[in-house]
Amino acid sequence: MQTRTVSDLLSQKITPAEVDIKGWVRTFRANRFIALNDGSTINNIQCVVDFENTDETILKRITTGAAVHIKGELVESLGKGQNVEINVKSIEVLGDSDPETYPIQPKKHSFEFLRENAHLRTRTNTFSAVMRLRSALSFAIHKYFNDNGFYYMHAPIITGSDAEGAGEMFRVSSLDAKNPPLTEDGQIDYSKDFFGKETNLTVSGQLEAETYAMSLGKVYTFGPTFRAENSNTSRHLAEFWMIEPEVAFMDLAGNMDLAESFLKYVIKYVLDNNRDDLDFLNQRLLDEEKAKPQAERSDMSLIEKLNFVTENNFMRLSYTEAINILRESTPNKKKKFKYIIEEWGADLQSEHERFLVEKHFKCPVILYDYPANIKAFYMRLNDDGKTVRAMDILFPGIGEIVGGAQREERLDILKKKMAALHIPEEDLWWYLDLRKYGTAVHSGFGLGFERLVMFATGMGNIRDVIPFPRTPQNAEF
Repeated sequence: MQTRTVSDLLSQKITPAEVDIKGWVRTFRANRFIALNDGSTINNIQCVVDFENTDETILKRITTGAAVHIKGELVESLGKGQNVEINVKSIEVLGDSDPETYPIQPKKHSFEFLRENAHLRTRTNTFSAVMRLRSALSFAIHKYFNDNGFYYMHAPIITGSDAEGAGEMFRVSSLDAKNPPLTEDGQIDYSKDFFGKETNLTVSGQLEAETYAMSLGKVYTFGPTFRAENSNTSRHLAEFWMIEPEVAFMDLAGNMDLAESFLKYVIKYVLDNNRDDLDFLNQRLLDEEKAKPQAERSDMSLIEKLNFVTENNFMRLSYTEAINILRESTPNKKKKFKYIIEEWGADLQSEHERFLVEKHFKCPVILYDYPANIKAFYMRLNDDGKTVRAMDILFPGIGEIVGGAQREERLDILKKKMAALHIPEEDLWWYLDLRKYGTAVHSGFGLGFERLVMFATGMGNIRDVIPFPRTPQNAEF
């Protein structure tokens, strides 16, 4: 007899059948009713034990968290809440779980407590749902790009360049930390290091992806990236995943089209394929909202937010137009914003982005043509000399979710921008070569995967959408 999953069995038509299933006990009530889950679905299947004819030593071992192997008959359920249940004919305890010490008891746990037990937190409904959605989103991303003619490129994790110019990078070195070799002027001599130069963990695969786009046409990276930013906010991780497509011969308008199409596809994918998990998380958020004051409650439920993205065309406007709207807005004039917009050139904050999406336009927003001095060196300079061909996509509840740009394809202008920012040409000689040999218009964007998972699940802390979060002073597990 083939071992089945809980998901399989719950979707069966109600006809008596012999079944064989393995999973973990969520609860065991009245010495008779086992709620069994194997991770394949948010839902448990009820297994009814004939306790009068079951060895008492076995019954005592059926505790929350125990792994069991059950054989029995799938029958129509007599109770409420499920269509089918299993009449147990035999039960084997594969792995005991001490009820006195098992941390994940059938009660409400704080997310902080569950982060401390991240190795077991996916045995809760919330985290099993989040991680199934994370997996589904990951699959949808690869499927979208594959179906649209992109090639998957593995960008290096160890790099000698700082793509973002942020400088907050983790150093990679094999030198003796207590006694490193020094140069004549007392600096660490990285020529003696493993790679013969100073190297770091990557903050982005974009620059390397550009090299492949300029030969393969359409590529994307999807891999881990790292920031040594000493920030303990709910939106920052030291290790996170980035999706970064790059496309040759595509301008900013094409880049916006691609990003909008991509986001709608992956969100619709989970709406279509992960409804049980989304319904559970949607209800969790609704229950959470009830405890908040009316003024702090969200205007939309989780599923309404997801539909909001898939069903609306994204509004496109320039940064300059957005600044004018924000400057004249009621919250700005009445000083309700924490950061008051006074002049052109200000870096928009999440409160401004959310106002544009949720209050002013009531649809997702793409802003473009940002001031050059608040964007990266590789973005194409516009003819006005003040703005660059950058674009950000803004979502409800979260603000910026995607950042991208048409890349600067002109060698002379790129060199000038690098010089102004004191970026040595010798560090990026290969990047400049792309502008020497067959240069062309090209564009791309970056999407922090965990930011997308937060949006799709409604989770409020980025630590709760990655299996094992890496944050300052925390590299547990």
